[in-house]
Amino acid sequence: MLTKRRTNCLKGVNLGSWLLMEGYILGGKNIAESQFKEAFEKKYGFKELRNFENKFRSFYIQESDFKNIADLGAKVVRVPFNYRLLEKKAYQYDEKGFVYLDNLFHWANKYRIFVILDLHAAPGSQNCDWHSDSSGKAFLWSDKESRMRTYCLWEAIVSRYKDQPYLAGYDLLNEPVIGSKSTDCVKNFYKQLIKRIRKIDSKNIIFLEGDIWAQRIEYLADLIDDKIEISVHTYRPLDYSFNFSRFFSYPGMIEGELWDKDRIYKYLEPYYNFSARNNVRIFVGEFGINWRGGYFGETKWLDDLLTVFDEFDFDYSYWTYKAVSHYAFPDGLYQFLENSPYIARDQNASGLETYLKLWGKEKSEIVDFWKTDNYHPNREIIETLRKHFLSSK
Repeated sequence: MLTKRRTNCLKGVNLGSWLLMEGYILGGKNIAESQFKEAFEKKYGFKELRNFENKFRSFYIQESDFKNIADLGAKVVRVPFNYRLLEKKAYQYDEKGFVYLDNLFHWANKYRIFVILDLHAAPGSQNCDWHSDSSGKAFLWSDKESRMRTYCLWEAIVSRYKDQPYLAGYDLLNEPVIGSKSTDCVKNFYKQLIKRIRKIDSKNIIFLEGDIWAQRIEYLADLIDDKIEISVHTYRPLDYSFNFSRFFSYPGMIEGELWDKDRIYKYLEPYYNFSARNNVRIFVGEFGINWRGGYFGETKWLDDLLTVFDEFDFDYSYWTYKAVSHYAFPDGLYQFLENSPYIARDQNASGLETYLKLWGKEKSEIVDFWKTDNYHPNREIIETLRKHFLSSK
């Protein structure tokens, strides 16, 4: 019989868009990071692209942000990253990329915040979406070379960070989507990767996500051992939490059914049953709400969701720490509200595209714009999370 050996609570936030740029979080369209960088390099050259990347990663998240997170009572940060941060070319790694993770662990150790490293964009892409830096295809599942590069990348990461005192573990693959393929392709990928990691690190947690954007998990049961945890992502009801359909309120009729705390409970109960049946912890790696001023029950939805997480003894990390306020998709604990020239909501080109347009003459202003000091704290979301973070045993 396995035992739920971990007693510390992993409850915190995601650091979205720091080590992988997402269009909407930065105030623009959802385009693949590599697509933006190809255009940037074409206009400014490779050397200036590296300067841009360094400036962004040095100022978008800083030590002061870890203090903010610690002050929340959070115990964990989930850190999405793009394989391109570390891979210079196939099977060769860029020391400059590892420096950002080194800094991350320095801050984590100082503020006693655990870190989950999340491979958000794998070689070849594990789904067809912008957040896996995909060109529109999920080649990871059909290309053996992409899988081998992913195995070797994780071996390099694990070798470097396995002894970090505030490493919680490795989220091997964010939101795989396999379409009509057999789930065996995911299971076999994980089996091989787990085997390789365990030759280097036998003590830290490995987090596994199922396909359909980390929602289908039943077939992962036979991979579980006492150092494996299952990560799920919960955004339902999607039209409400993402604000895809306007003017839904919580609690209320959403997507044709009544959504309230009881409905949230029923939605999450199968994950709890899976946890109990397989004696494994559940980590809700992503959940979040598009903020509409609190007029549509956003705080109530979040409080009910967290209450159910706590009743089921789930760990969790909110998506996301900071974001440009957007008409759709979950946004941040810290929000940029104004219409900066580097957001340009009134223009055809916005967010990332404004950097491309204005970087040559306004780089210092853009760098300043990235700092969290310019973002507004969402007090209602922050206090709701803080209440649940601090209630943890």
